[in-house]
This record gives sequence, structure tokens and C-alpha cells, in this order.
Amino acid sequence: MIGVACVGVIGTGLVGSGLAKALAGAGFSVVAHDIATEKVSALAELGVAAAESPAGVAARADRVILSLMTPAIIRDVLFGKGGITTSPRLPGIVIDTSTGSPDDAARFQQELAVKGVEYLEAPISGTSAQIAGKEGVFLVGGRREAFVACKDIFDALGGKAVHIGDAGSGARAKLAINLVLGLNRAALAEGLVFASAMGIDGKAFLDLLKQTPAHSAVADLKGPKMVSGDFSAQGKLAQHRKDVGLMVEAARGAGHSLPFTEFHAKLLDGAIAAGDGDLDNSAVIKEIRRRWEKGARPR
Repeated sequence: MIGVACVGVIGTGLVGSGLAKALAGAGFSVVAHDIATEKVSALAELGVAAAESPAGVAARADRVILSLMTPAIIRDVLFGKGGITTSPRLPGIVIDTSTGSPDDAARFQQELAVKGVEYLEAPISGTSAQIAGKEGVFLVGGRREAFVACKDIFDALGGKAVHIGDAGSGARAKLAINLVLGLNRAALAEGLVFASAMGIDGKAFLDLLKQTPAHSAVADLKGPKMVSGDFSAQGKLAQHRKDVGLMVEAARGAGHSLPFTEFHAKLLDGAIAAGDGDLDNSAVIKEIRRRWEKGARPR
């Protein structure tokens, strides 16, 4: 790991903690920050140091990874009070693994470039469990030279890292991928509810799916959770709703609509209103089941 003094991680939720653990396990020196300080403290036994602010991370790290919820939070971490760019010592590269909008990614790149900091957007396709197991796919947008300079980090994080193009390209690819994944989850959930209503056991139905063209990776990953009712979060339902909003916004900006995704948004809104937002995104089956039981029809 020649030339690597320290890698920073800001945001140590489901994804960020997995990234920090992988880096520490690969021999990197890691410093982390999260507003929920207990999340960083939980990583101390792995040798991950804590910083009191994003600026504190920047003061110690040559490259900083972000794993945050929204573009507004990312902007605050980059440019707000105590943000990365307020540090007297700036990192060379910021790698943003958050799922945001393509326009925000392009703006972040431009604004950091003025300060001499490279910006790579690198949203990850995969559940938090897949990411922790080094099976995620990093969809990278930004200058290729910066991407090549971070090969050691992407190698340590495992999975695959694909350079898509300029900043914004990764976000576009991630939103399109998440659109397909989200609709696959909803279709699987509806199929399970339908099969159950016709008297077919859920596990038996999943086993049957594996022998037909309807089989999918989503059925393997999320089907067992839907059948068992284990909705411990690998990817939160409310987080996917945020992504769905970005999809609809991007389509409308281009003068188009996404009819299935727009109805999917209503399903997710119903689930969140029922208190399921912090559950795994497979919990969409709960909302479909509620609608079935109430005899609700799409509007």
C-alpha cells in the first residue's frame, strides 16, 4: 500500500461501516466520522480512529470516502461548518459512494476542483450485506486519472469497480439499476402475496420460481426475507424511496414519465406511513399484503 497514509470514511451506517471494516482488514489506516458517534466507536476494536468532524477526517486522510443519505448532507459535509473543505489540510480525492442526483455529482466535482480536490462519485450496486462481503459493484464517475489513483482502495473493497464516464454517469447508472431492482422486489412481493392467497406455501413458491424463467437474483436475496418476515435492514425501505424520488425527478426533467415507478413510489409511501421505513426494502410486501387484505386497487 505504498503512498497510502490514511483513508477517511464519513458516514458509518450500514454501508459505510462495511467499507471501513474492509479497509481496516486490508491494512489501511482508517479514520472515521459520523454524527452518531457510537457507530464509529463500534469500529474501534478494528483499529478505526474517530474524528470529531469531517474537517478532522480531512486533516488526517489523503483520500476520503463518503457514505451519506442525501445531497444536502453531502454538501454540508463538504462545504458546511466543520466540513472537509474547511480543513487547513485537504485530501487529494473524495470518493462519494452515496446515491444522489447526476447534477449534484457534477456540481460537487466542479466546486471541489476549484480547491484542488478530485471528486469521484462511486455509488454501489448491492445490498449492505453484499458490500460487506465484497460483492458490490462500484459505478464510478469522474476523471479516469483519479479512478486509477484509487485502484488500491477499490481492490481492497472487493467486488468490481467500473469507470462509467464523467461525474454524474455513476448516479445515472445507479438510478437505472435501482429502478429495475425496486420493481423486481415489488413484483416478487406481489407474486408471493398472490400465490399465498391461492393457497401456495411461500417457500414452496420460491423453490418453484428457481426452476422457471421467473427466477432472479432478487428472489434469492429478498424472497427468504419476505417469506420469513425477517425485515432486518440490508437496505432501508425509506432509503430506496429517496432513490425512487430521484428517478421520477430525472425522468420528468427529460420530459418523460415512469408509470410503474410512479406507482411504486405510492406503495413505498404507504409502507413508510405504516411505520416500515427503517425496515429492509423487502418489507414492501407488507404494504402489498395490507392492500390485498383491504381489497385496495391501484389508483
